[in-house]
Amino acid sequence: MPVSASIAVPAVVLAAAVLHAVWNAMAHRIPDKLVGFALINCAYTLCAAVLVCLTPFPPPGAWPFLAASAALEVASQLFLLRAYQLGDFGQMYPLARGVAPLLVAVASVTVLGGTLTPLQGTGVLLVSGGLAALALASGGLGRARLPAVGAAVGTGLIIAAYTLVDSAGVRRGGDVLSYVAWLFLCQGPVLPLIALARRRRALLTRMRPVLGTGLAGGVLSMTAYGLVIWAQAHGNVATVAALRETGILIAAVIATVFFREPFGRLRLAAGAVALTGIVLMR
Repeated sequence: MPVSASIAVPAVVLAAAVLHAVWNAMAHRIPDKLVGFALINCAYTLCAAVLVCLTPFPPPGAWPFLAASAALEVASQLFLLRAYQLGDFGQMYPLARGVAPLLVAVASVTVLGGTLTPLQGTGVLLVSGGLAALALASGGLGRARLPAVGAAVGTGLIIAAYTLVDSAGVRRGGDVLSYVAWLFLCQGPVLPLIALARRRRALLTRMRPVLGTGLAGGVLSMTAYGLVIWAQAHGNVATVAALRETGILIAAVIATVFFREPFGRLRLAAGAVALTGIVLMR
């Protein structure tokens, strides 16, 4: 990797992590999570519809990856919604996001034929372990929490799957912006249609008070994912996947400063472990 790319890729991923944490905080403020996700996906659809008019049409080789990734993206949102309905945000989100880096690291080596240095491998393990500890710091995982934990872990599995699909697909898609635009255009209408089927006439009423927040969150989310896709096209897949999870640390700071949620010594220790892993990967 050229020196300029070795600097740009981590910087871009960390910027995406900040945006990801911010839009999740915005989504967390919306009481009806299904309505919030529907608005976010409306923003996906509108932005993507403009972008597909400005970018080249993806080549045939990219379409199987686009279709698979769009389906996985929708599935991950549904699993995450379920996790949020059953469990606490501060526990479910770190657990969902912390599972993915380790799985991506293993699959990138065993399936995609990639390589990790011993330090990078140790870093991925530390980031995953630190983020999992952040989840446990929010409370125990008793029997009553198992359905929520299952949904969160399922989200992590799907995140790992679409990360690998996108890392391969974007290399066949040629133009990164075109790949992102068509990906979001394919997945964007699904959640709004599900929300319409479930909320029916009440949907518009519930959307009005949070319209700006939901749409802005969607724009930030799409921007963050586009930055990650670019990084995957120019950097190590497992390292990118682990670095993007630092958004959980940023989200913890946002929760402490803006939501007045306690950070605690265990969370500080878990954050230190994750940050150590980031340094090793870098």
